[in-house]
Amino acid sequence: MKEIKLFCPATIANLSCGFDVLGLCLDNAGDEMIVRKVDQKGVRITKIVGADLPLETEKNVSGVAALAMLETLDELDFGFEIEIYKNIKAGSGIGSSAASSAGAVFGINELLGRPYSRKDLVQFAMQGEKLASGNAHADNVAPALLGGFTLVRSYAPLDIIRIDSPEELYATVVHPQIELKTSDARSVLKQNVSLKSAIMQWGNVGGLVAGLYTKDYELIGRSLHDEIVEPLRSVLIPGFDQIKQTAYENGALGSGISGSGPSIFALSRGKNTADQIAKAMSDVYEKMNLPYEIHVSKINPDGVRIL
Repeated sequence: MKEIKLFCPATIANLSCGFDVLGLCLDNAGDEMIVRKVDQKGVRITKIVGADLPLETEKNVSGVAALAMLETLDELDFGFEIEIYKNIKAGSGIGSSAASSAGAVFGINELLGRPYSRKDLVQFAMQGEKLASGNAHADNVAPALLGGFTLVRSYAPLDIIRIDSPEELYATVVHPQIELKTSDARSVLKQNVSLKSAIMQWGNVGGLVAGLYTKDYELIGRSLHDEIVEPLRSVLIPGFDQIKQTAYENGALGSGISGSGPSIFALSRGKNTADQIAKAMSDVYEKMNLPYEIHVSKINPDGVRIL
């Protein structure tokens, strides 16, 4: 196999209570990528459509992730070219950099005959995230590669648990058309939190994981509460409180900031409710005269996939 075409899914990270440790994979929002084997050694980004991003390998998240992977292998007498077709806007909060990083390492791994498992690939994709945000976090790249929900139990050593999604669980994500850089969204965070807030937060993380395993939708909803990050970041997102309240009024189990924002997610039971939430969210931004994109998606069980 000399060439492979991929769907590289969008993701929702943090999921309110799980800053830097929880994420889920979306099913119908994502980029496409072509990875091909070529005679010339190294990694080259030959085309990017849909976004103004650097073609230089060392300045592109997919290139950095690919190089990190190749450094661990015996030197190859061939190389790789990558074409990226971006549908996820940078700075949208639904894992634009993660989709590119995950796609690159997945595609190269396939063309090499799968020397690494999907879980192994996370550590390389994280290097793309480090370039994008200054922090090698896995809460987007893990679900992008593994599908479903993922929990990063530990970063040192890296320990990731994949969790199946309850069948009827849907995500609605609205992206107000402003860009919010992850690095900027991180700059507003405090380095220390109170013990009271920490206790509440890890209780919710445990509750969310338990709710997913037991398919207890009400428990999932009760656990989607962020005591630490959301109060600081929500002020950066236009209409956040109104969108969140609207989601609840239209049947959402819970709602919060997707990744570092400005996208806002809501989880719900069943597609009809998810669609109703999407319409209500749209109405809020229509009245504010703010351009937006909206996605309604099942949870993607597979992650990056071959097209």
